[in-house]
Amino acid sequence: MSQYSDKTRRPRRHSYSPRGGAEPQYDHEVLEIARVVRVVKGGRRFSFRASVVAGDRLGRVGLGLGKSRDVQAAIQKAYNQAVKNMVRVTLADGTLPHTVDAKFKGAHVSLRPARPGTGIIAGGTVRIVADLAGVTNVVSKRRGSANKVSNARAALLALAKTHR
Repeated sequence: MSQYSDKTRRPRRHSYSPRGGAEPQYDHEVLEIARVVRVVKGGRRFSFRASVVAGDRLGRVGLGLGKSRDVQAAIQKAYNQAVKNMVRVTLADGTLPHTVDAKFKGAHVSLRPARPGTGIIAGGTVRIVADLAGVTNVVSKRRGSANKVSNARAALLALAKTHR
């Protein structure tokens, strides 16, 4: 007989399992959907490449790429990839603790902390990444490449530099 009576039983503990367990749901945003072509002997095969940014708006954000013959399947693959590739962001009162710069291929991103009430002063993909990371006040500058995926990766590298 255990030390607990039937009326005061200890609640069961549910362990988290990476396969089939209850995974947290993240907010996500589709950056772009591109139709890609593979040339084969019989002609051309079309498929879709989706890039998705996922985050919990509390300091975790990730980017994923997925390819499939179906758009929805490509988005789902990209979302799963983004959840696997999450980075932690250190936030200080809704902004970054210090200025960070990052470069990925031809894309350069600079993020600076801002006063409360400033908002997210950023364009395109940097705005989406910062928003899903939970940053509410930031000033950014993007230089170099206009490629959405490269800019998103550069923004993720910059945000990852805030975590110590």
